[in-house]
Amino acid sequence: MVHLYDFTLEELRDWVVQELGERPFRAVQLYEWMYQKRAKSFEEMTNLPKALRQRLNEMAYLRSAKQVVRQDSKVDPTTKFLLAWPDGVTVESVLMRHNYGNSVCVSSQVGCKMGCTFCASTLGGMIRHMTAGEMVEQVMHSQALLDEVGQRVSSVVVMGSGEPMDNYDQVMRFIDIITNQHGLNIGQRHITVSTVGLVPGIRRLAEEGRQITLAVSLHAPNDAIRGRMMPVNKAYPIAKLMEACHDYYRKTGRRISFEYALVAGENDSLECAQELAALLKGLPCHVNLIPVNYVPERGYRRTDRKQIFAFWRALLDAGVNATIRREMGHDIAAACGQLRAQYANRQA
Repeated sequence: MVHLYDFTLEELRDWVVQELGERPFRAVQLYEWMYQKRAKSFEEMTNLPKALRQRLNEMAYLRSAKQVVRQDSKVDPTTKFLLAWPDGVTVESVLMRHNYGNSVCVSSQVGCKMGCTFCASTLGGMIRHMTAGEMVEQVMHSQALLDEVGQRVSSVVVMGSGEPMDNYDQVMRFIDIITNQHGLNIGQRHITVSTVGLVPGIRRLAEEGRQITLAVSLHAPNDAIRGRMMPVNKAYPIAKLMEACHDYYRKTGRRISFEYALVAGENDSLECAQELAALLKGLPCHVNLIPVNYVPERGYRRTDRKQIFAFWRALLDAGVNATIRREMGHDIAAACGQLRAQYANRQA
């Protein structure tokens, strides 16, 4: 049995011709049923011959994930899902509704092995990669909810659990699927991929010429602080990371977004802000300041509101484009991996 959401349109066309013995146009019909009409079963695909629908039932499937938890924020229009797959793994996906559109946050791995000390995703390590089709299912799950009110997913951020650059091939296949004009047709410029700073992945992405947005989890202005917070800094210290970022901009012309989680007493001083501004000088970029989410297992405290604004103002005064991220879903286990960890603890 093959998972049809794993296929790009070109791969689906080959499979339809080679395995089913059908004409290539059937693949386009099937793709449009899957993504534009959002069919949940092959029986709904009424312009496909009955015999073909029967063969599809025997050889393929569409959705395998089951929703085990859904949390709806009471303070903003955010919905968080915990989805389970047949092998027993669970991952989180988040639907965020904005006045400019609807965004879905996708997990690229079950857990994470990067070990960032402020993140709930790393609790328990990494179990396995998500396939492209499993990432597509996360988007389609949110799209099904939006279909009830006549809306669509307009942007996707691969910022959930896991390190996308550690699952590079499947993440890029996922992007190829959701951007196809016969499918969800989400523009590449409306897709953001985040990384803790795996330099080989950044360099590979630079060579491919994609128009997606690269977000780099920086979180510190120097190796001493970043090394305490992010073990990946040992393999790819800031100098190597920034060299790759400058090369990425030169090759793509795409501005980089830097994520910076503010942790009280760790990386939130005005001296850190000034050092960060000096580090980013000359690189067209945007800094997204994030008040760190409280994770009981980690014990970090978020920077107080007054200091957050002082840090932000110091960056602006130094000529750095920076914003403070609007907090969404703060009342529903907002931190990546937190809902999954809570569910696992309840099942233990």
